[in-house]
Amino acid sequence: MLFNSVSFAIFLPVVFILYWLIFNRNLQLQNFLLLCASYFFYACWDWRFLFLLVFSTLLDYFTGLKMTESENQKSRSFWLWLSILINLGFLGVFKYYNFFAGSFTQMFSNFGLNVNPWTLKVILPVGISFYTFHGLSYVIDIYKRRIKAERNFIDYSLFVSFFPLLVAGPIERATHLLPQIKKVRVFNYHNAANGLRQILWGLFKKIVIADQCAEFANTIFANSASYSGSTLVLGAIFFTFQIYCDFSGYSDIALGVARLFGIELLRNFAFPYFSRDVAEFWRRWHISLSTWFRDYLYVPLGGSKGGTWLKVRNTFIIFLVSGFWHGANWTFIIWGFLNALFIMPSIIFKTNRNNLEIVAKGKSLPTLSEFLHILLTFCMVVFAWIFFRANNVTHAFNYLGRIFSRSLFSIPSFDVNRPQLLETIALIVFFIVIEWNGRENQYAIETLTKLKSRNYRLAFYYALVLIAFLFAGKEQQFIYFQF
Repeated sequence: MLFNSVSFAIFLPVVFILYWLIFNRNLQLQNFLLLCASYFFYACWDWRFLFLLVFSTLLDYFTGLKMTESENQKSRSFWLWLSILINLGFLGVFKYYNFFAGSFTQMFSNFGLNVNPWTLKVILPVGISFYTFHGLSYVIDIYKRRIKAERNFIDYSLFVSFFPLLVAGPIERATHLLPQIKKVRVFNYHNAANGLRQILWGLFKKIVIADQCAEFANTIFANSASYSGSTLVLGAIFFTFQIYCDFSGYSDIALGVARLFGIELLRNFAFPYFSRDVAEFWRRWHISLSTWFRDYLYVPLGGSKGGTWLKVRNTFIIFLVSGFWHGANWTFIIWGFLNALFIMPSIIFKTNRNNLEIVAKGKSLPTLSEFLHILLTFCMVVFAWIFFRANNVTHAFNYLGRIFSRSLFSIPSFDVNRPQLLETIALIVFFIVIEWNGRENQYAIETLTKLKSRNYRLAFYYALVLIAFLFAGKEQQFIYFQF
């Protein structure tokens, strides 16, 4: 069930009405309803993998209880590692087994040895990377005595599988979400209206920007050998906006839907393409994953407490693991390596905390220096996204090879509907203007609530709805569902 589908447009109001009108006087019934809705939502993808989600939930629930009940450190360590190994084992089998099998086959073939390992012919369970990390953070926090195990199985299960975040995040923490699940929730019109606005903006980003950019990006990447370097640059830029509007659009919808039920999820994006350096970009891109790796991998490795070499080592480890988390392909690992390389100057010269506030805060325009830094950072990000989007390493290098050729200075051209191309570019410009004007808010159009004229606000909302309606109908899957 996609957020941008007719089925979800029916599903959400039904759950909302039952939640606030039928079960509003009983918190446990509300949580049970949300849990049932979440399992139904997940089963719509493939009901067979629902058993894997339930098993993962049971595993972490019981290991959490065992660690809380035990004062013996060896026993606590046993239950912790049992949970980690089983969770990562399932993730490894479904997501990475075929990758390693193929890599070993290639390695042996280079030495003239013919090896044919057994491979799995199963699809990747949607959301497995996300709900696995929910459970891992929970058991690790219990082990570190930051929290105690949740004894109410319904509440814990809802924390793991709350449907807005189930398949593509944000990656929640028990310290943030569980207290909200256990707290009585009262309907708040302001929060609900705010949630609807965020859902609208998320749908606009997905349907109008991401899906339109996808058509051109897919065409150019699929036929990269036939196009000039300038056209390939245009294709990389289209993909850059596609992945941002696709993923942040999903996150906006998820946060908005959660607000309808009185729950605040972690923010996942903070206008990353307005960043002045790569360090700032990673504080603003996929925030829940970045902070997860920071807290559960980077800090345990020593973080930034040691010397420069330790910081460099830990940074490369984080980005390589982050790349590998995204998928079983060497292109993702190279993407992670490039981002680590790009961030190195700020780590070495200790400037990685220079840009903590949003750019040009309180101003209409950035300074020339800020603009040039934003442009340079954007170009570096676009370069790295080429590896992320490419089918394989050879495709990525061939793509870059054609970019850095004489054809880079030619006029971009390819066989497409030119009016549609110009229309898409105009929409991207419109989108950038709205994002820039709303960059100091949680999401771009939240700033419209400050307009005194209610008619202006409504006119803008209706315009977004109309534009989204005109581009609707494709119901394209969100990119991060594959991770």
